[in-house]
Amino acid sequence: MIGSVRGELLSRDGTELLVEVAGLGYRLQVTPATAAGTTVGEEVFLQVHHHIREDAAVLYGFSSADERKVFETLIATHGVGPSMALAILSVHGPTALAEAVAAEDVGALCLVPGVGKKTAARLLVELRSKLTVADIDVSDATRSTATGADRPDSVRSDVREALVGLGYGSEEIAGVLADLPADDSGEALREALRRLAVA
Repeated sequence: MIGSVRGELLSRDGTELLVEVAGLGYRLQVTPATAAGTTVGEEVFLQVHHHIREDAAVLYGFSSADERKVFETLIATHGVGPSMALAILSVHGPTALAEAVAAEDVGALCLVPGVGKKTAARLLVELRSKLTVADIDVSDATRSTATGADRPDSVRSDVREALVGLGYGSEEIAGVLADLPADDSGEALREALRRLAVA
């Protein structure tokens, strides 16, 4: 079972990363924010959930142990598969999700593409006993995926690339890129996804 990977990022295709570790290339599915926080050619360190099904073995990569823990909590919840769990983490980081659950904020979960009010209400009930703010280590959750800091001049291009990978059209993307926070790719992407959800 693979628990983490550290190596050079060989390529980034939307939300799929190819990381070389000791001569082996690992393909990992990640959130758009995690993808946006990486740079091809630089070293990355990712916490990994190794998901095994009858027909496939898929690696999911996360920028922090808390993000992986929340992902594993989500997929252990009735009706939530890896795709929906990644979609939820794409909109809400671990702390924000725990706060939404604590506040029973149905509207916050409805910001996730594919989650309606009925599903959101059910998730809040099921997650209430599994996910609390006290379980989240804020210092770990805010740690950068890559060894280098985000460069302000690349934030919007990272967000654009992540949104294209999620299937959004050029007109939709252009409409949400204006006035995004320019100092952190992850926060900028979350804001863009919020804007797209209410558009």
